[in-house]
Amino acid sequence: MEKHFVTHFVTFYSPGTFLSEETTKPIDSWNVEAAKEMARDVVERCGATPYCFVFTTRRRESDKLDSREVARSSRYFLGGKVMTVSDVEREMPDERILLSNMRCNRIERVVVNDNSWRSVQPLGEGDTVIDWEVAPKRKAKKAGRRA
Repeated sequence: MEKHFVTHFVTFYSPGTFLSEETTKPIDSWNVEAAKEMARDVVERCGATPYCFVFTTRRRESDKLDSREVARSSRYFLGGKVMTVSDVEREMPDERILLSNMRCNRIERVVVNDNSWRSVQPLGEGDTVIDWEVAPKRKAKKAGRRA
């Protein structure tokens, strides 16, 4: 009888300088509430925090060294505002590159997310925007004097 091992992961995407920063962590199951809690502890370079996450399931056969991805969820956006081309034209008229990209690539809707640094991503079929409250910024502790 052939054995195999299955592990679930959640990958968080945060705004980066050129590409999104990614942090992947194991998770017991594709549990949205658990992933939302985990997202609160993810902080990337320059204080960037996640704008979305995806679940994956990896499987490894007992006679193999590497696992392979066998399932991937759509994206779960941590809050954000869904906007169409018309919305962007009206509310963000100076965003000419965004408008051009939406028109040229036939992107009907984007999610504008300001959890940390602004992120604008296409809203794909199956993607979900979930309720999310940005945690209050933590104040840096002041260095104290030692007596």
